[in-house]
This record gives sequence, structure tokens and C-alpha cells, in this order.
Amino acid sequence: MREDAVDFTRDDSADAVAEVVVSLLERQQARDLDLWPPLVDSGLLAVAVPERFGGDGMGLAEVSALLYELATDAAAVPALPTLAFGVLPLLDALPAGLAERVLGEVGKGVVLTAAVSEPGAPFTAAPHTTAVRDGDTVRITGRKVSVIYAEQARWLLIPTDQGVALVESVAKGLSVLPTPASSGIPEATVVLEDVEVPAAQLLPGLLPTVLRHAVAGIGATADGLLNGAIRLTAEHVRTRRQFGRPLAEFQAVAQQIADLYVVSRTLHVAAESASWALAQDDTSPEHRARVDEDLDVLAYWAAAELPRAMQKCHHLHGGLGVDITHPMHRYYSQAKDLARLLGGAGLRLDNLGARCSSI
Repeated sequence: MREDAVDFTRDDSADAVAEVVVSLLERQQARDLDLWPPLVDSGLLAVAVPERFGGDGMGLAEVSALLYELATDAAAVPALPTLAFGVLPLLDALPAGLAERVLGEVGKGVVLTAAVSEPGAPFTAAPHTTAVRDGDTVRITGRKVSVIYAEQARWLLIPTDQGVALVESVAKGLSVLPTPASSGIPEATVVLEDVEVPAAQLLPGLLPTVLRHAVAGIGATADGLLNGAIRLTAEHVRTRRQFGRPLAEFQAVAQQIADLYVVSRTLHVAAESASWALAQDDTSPEHRARVDEDLDVLAYWAAAELPRAMQKCHHLHGGLGVDITHPMHRYYSQAKDLARLLGGAGLRLDNLGARCSSI
């Protein structure tokens, strides 16, 4: 397909995945880890697992549709790290026996995550964590921060100065130290002290793929979160009455809803464009540059505009918005955590600026 004729409409497989997620959410009340077993039973977690391991053999488009629909209901489950941070980058990177051990278990509910940030260096492409070869093993030492679902994960992707190491959670010398997050989603600092893994589990050259898929997955999640929050907000201002009129009839409120729609549509286009580009089987330098540019734009928009839009949704809810039992709290808090995970708007703007100055 020529890039001047790109069609971002979901194909049949992505539509089918979205329909299954929506149907599941309609039947289930849980929006936290209690939703994970029904997701396992639905078969959705195997969407990107190769067919030889019992999966559906689908790709980024279907995973993005799944993440988007889960986020539309602000479901807090480890689908993002398992599928976008873990499965998709590993599809073509693992030797056969290891692939079966890792990917073959995802459909049964095994959680994966990636430790993409270090102290003072979110989403770093130059990790300080070291990997030292010693015969048939590799010893890993370092500290990772803001690792989502690290406590629940069976496997962790650990970027090092020699490549990405695939580390089992029970490895000797690996410590998981829980840290707080706005949304309450499990997050941790991961400390590795001479953690030994087989040399086959060190994957050179994989880090760019991990980072690209992580941003794409976060973008799809951010897109769904904002869409769900706007739906919630629009319904609130439609039914909430002040001075004998629905809030939506006040001009200032209508203008703010219109602004939110613009932000949402822009985020949606950025997420779809980046995912489409990343999913293409094109390894040319020109296409890779286009992918990275789209991902940088997506990351900036999610880090800068998503929290602002959520703040506006929060404001339009009035006093209800500060109630942590109200659904709006789930959307807003998850959005803040995603923006922080990306490194914040300042970092993402610097990345865009560097790209522009290098042209």
C-alpha cells in the first residue's frame, strides 16, 4: 500500500477482537486484576501468540484494538505490558525452545513486562544496566524503575548495554520493590545483582523494537482512555442540570467538549498512524525514520495533551470528579501514570525538537 493512500479503518480481524473485548466487558463487572481470568478464558491474550503455540498469529493492529477497548473502560489489567512490551517484540527474537516456554504460556495468563526506564532515564535507548558474559551464562547488574506489573510477571525484559535480557522473575539476585502509582496499578523498582541467565536469553539489537512497540501500545491505551473519559463526560453534562438546564446547553461547556473532541481525534490519528507504520513489513531506512517520527509525535501528544484533556474532563464533572469511587478517577489517574511512564511532556518535546534540528 502506498503511504499516500493509507486507510486506517480497522480490518475484519481487528474488528472481531474489538467486538470480543466489548462483549466481555459488558458481561464482567471487574475492571482490575479480577478481570484477568475472564480475559484468559476468552482467548484474547493469545491474539498475537503464534499459531504453532496455540495462538491466533495476529499482530499489532489486533493488539492495538484490544488495548484500545480495554482502556475505553479504564480496565487495569496487564495486557499492555504482556502484549505490547513483551509478546510483539519477542515474536521473531526467540530460539524455538525458549519461544515455546515464554510465548506458549501467554494464552494461559502468564504476564510479561519490560523494564524500559532507569533512574533519571525514562525509555532510555542507552541503558546503564550491564550484561557480562561468562561462558554459557550472562550476569546482569542494574536498577530499573517504573516497571508496571513487575510483581505479577513471570518474565521480565531487561534492557542492558549488550542487548535485552529475558529474565525469569524467580531468578536469584532479582528484587522487586513495590512503588506507588496514581492509578494503583502495580508498579515497582527492579534491582538486579549479578542475576545469571543463559546466554541464549540475551537478545542483542532488540531494544529499539521493544521501545517502539511499547510506545505504540501506550498510544493505543491513551487513545482508548481519552475516548472513554469523553463519553463519560458527555453523558454527565447531558444529564446534569443547573439553573434548570442541562450543563451541555451552556456555551462554555459546549466549547470545552468540542476542544476535547479535537484532542481526542488528533490522538486517535497519531496512534493509528504510528501503529500502521510500525506494523508494515518494511525495513528500509526511510520507513524506519517515518516510524520513529510517528512514534515521537504520538508519545508527545499522549504525554502533553492527554493529562490536560483529562483535567478538563475532571473539571466538567465538578465535585464528582474528586471522588475516587467515581469512574472518572480511573481514567484520570491512569492517564497521569502513562504520561509519567513516557517520561513526561518535556522529554518528549525535546525528542521531537532534536528530530527537527537533525533534518
